[in-house]
Amino acid sequence: MRILLTGFEPFGGQSLNPSWEVARALHGLQWPGLLGAQVVAVQLPCVFAQALPALQQALTQHTPDIVLALGQAEGRCDLSVERVAINVMDARIPDNAGALPIDVPVIAGGPAAYFSTLPIKSLVAGLKAAGFPASVSQTAGTFV
Repeated sequence: MRILLTGFEPFGGQSLNPSWEVARALHGLQWPGLLGAQVVAVQLPCVFAQALPALQQALTQHTPDIVLALGQAEGRCDLSVERVAINVMDARIPDNAGALPIDVPVIAGGPAAYFSTLPIKSLVAGLKAAGFPASVSQTAGTFV
């Protein structure tokens, strides 16, 4: 079994992105409790036009059984499990290539949003039971 773990490169003038630091730290981990799963970490560019193609390439290259996409949310102090991915790019700051899309669909003609199929409340409860600060987040936001 293979787990693809993605994180983003730094953006907004920052020197690091915690999502990538976590993914990078777990790269190569063998997880015996989960059918011997191996973690493969991939860094995604913080560029609207490049992030989705980079993710699609990683999916093709690694053919994962599970994908866990990490992101950075300024001001959050816990692990947030997302309920909804909004199908819109709406940047408050330029991405790393200078793009500043406003109200542009991620997938033209797609639904307005994509709901998680995971048991997000159970995941949050499990994280808390294991001693991690965690909460449900209603949306992943609209930046890359």
